[in-house]
Amino acid sequence: MAGFRKLLILLVLLFLALLALVFSLNNQEPVSLNFLVFETPSHGVAVWIILAFVLGALAGILITLLASVRASVSRRQLQKRLTRAERALAHSRAENNRTI
Repeated sequence: MAGFRKLLILLVLLFLALLALVFSLNNQEPVSLNFLVFETPSHGVAVWIILAFVLGALAGILITLLASVRASVSRRQLQKRLTRAERALAHSRAENNRTI
């Protein structure tokens, strides 16, 4: 089953690569992007669209990574608080058992 999954992922990646190739071949009109302070060299429309897609994917991965790290740190802090509370409860129960 794992081999089938790897084959399916490979086929999807090959299809996406073929789709990007066909897209880039059909969108070769050179354009330059003008930002307020600078202008980029002329490249095909497909290059700019694919670049925007890749940068967006990388930004999404970075945001997800930061959120994951933040959740991990929070989980560790909560685990420490829970451990301290359990120790305090055990100590309190031990104290109660000695006084009774």
